[in-house]
Amino acid sequence: MKATRTLAWPLAVVYCVLVAYASLYPFSGWRWPPGHTLGDLMRLPWLPWAGTFDDLANWLGYALLGLLMYTAFVRSGRPWQHAVVAGCLWPSLFSYLLEWAQHFLPTRVPSARDWALNSAGAVCGATMAWLLQATGFFGWWQRWRERWFCPDSAGAIALLVLWPLALLFPLPVPLGVGQITEPLRPILDHIAGVQGLLGSASPVPPPSLPSPPSPPSPLSPVRESLAIMLGLLAPSLLAIVVTRSLGQRVLMVLGAALVAVVATTLSTALNFSPDHALAWLTPSSVPAAVAALAVAIVLSLAPARLAAALALVCLTALIGLVLQAPSDPYRMASLQAWEQGRFVRFHGLAQWVGWLWPHAAMVWLLMRLMRRS
Repeated sequence: MKATRTLAWPLAVVYCVLVAYASLYPFSGWRWPPGHTLGDLMRLPWLPWAGTFDDLANWLGYALLGLLMYTAFVRSGRPWQHAVVAGCLWPSLFSYLLEWAQHFLPTRVPSARDWALNSAGAVCGATMAWLLQATGFFGWWQRWRERWFCPDSAGAIALLVLWPLALLFPLPVPLGVGQITEPLRPILDHIAGVQGLLGSASPVPPPSLPSPPSPPSPLSPVRESLAIMLGLLAPSLLAIVVTRSLGQRVLMVLGAALVAVVATTLSTALNFSPDHALAWLTPSSVPAAVAALAVAIVLSLAPARLAAALALVCLTALIGLVLQAPSDPYRMASLQAWEQGRFVRFHGLAQWVGWLWPHAAMVWLLMRLMRRS
């Protein structure tokens, strides 16, 4: 196959980073296992206990990685034989390294069973990708992408693909991604601790850090509605930037709205039980989502550069609003269930995507505007 620009490489890289985070979370307590040599650690124990959900997650997670690796290699011009080997062996080696690293984390347990399931998933994923290529799916996808999307749109498409995953993590406001204060809190606490040590050891007082702000008050209904509007408008504008015709842009906007409804409903069901799946449909969220949909359809007429600039404004305002949103006790209880329950393997993936998605989108939009200037 002739080498072409492919979305599979950025997706594979991002996916590997997220899988590594989920496999090694919470990254604390690193130590050499007492009484073990390096040779002992090279052997992974076979653990008999594992639930059906864990087995399925281990298999399915690496099936997707095997599919992405095969697709990335074959669309880069490599022979399909090389792509099959890469799609099977690289994920298996990656899984082994992550399982081996779990020896050094007291809260994680390495497992040869998990490695076997991961490797089997990678083989199935690479085989599925080979079947898709053999049936002409890759050629159809390339032709469809060229009809719908502008050149150099792989980054934006990757962001749009990852956006539903960002919505699955418990959010302070429906569609309100980008609240990155939680991962920064340990860094700020460390800086404050260093300041305390300097203040006790040095006769010259160090520059004082600003005092921690008081807990934020709940968002007003107007600000909450605005955050929901921006949460839908930003990805819609991102889709408009890279989509060719007016009709295709409108369909992309409608698709973004549908994805937002499905992902938010699924997130609410996962976090607060299926009985409350539609609890996010409040008197403020529904009009805000409808208004965002109407504005996005009108902005489908805008030139790509204007849409990119407006998307930057929306993302900046969205981040500012969600940073002001407080953490209510129901959301914190849901987060604890994610971190301690069966969603622990999925926790790091959705969490980091939700934190970083608007920032990554802003970087891509800035690069797009600078490249076209």
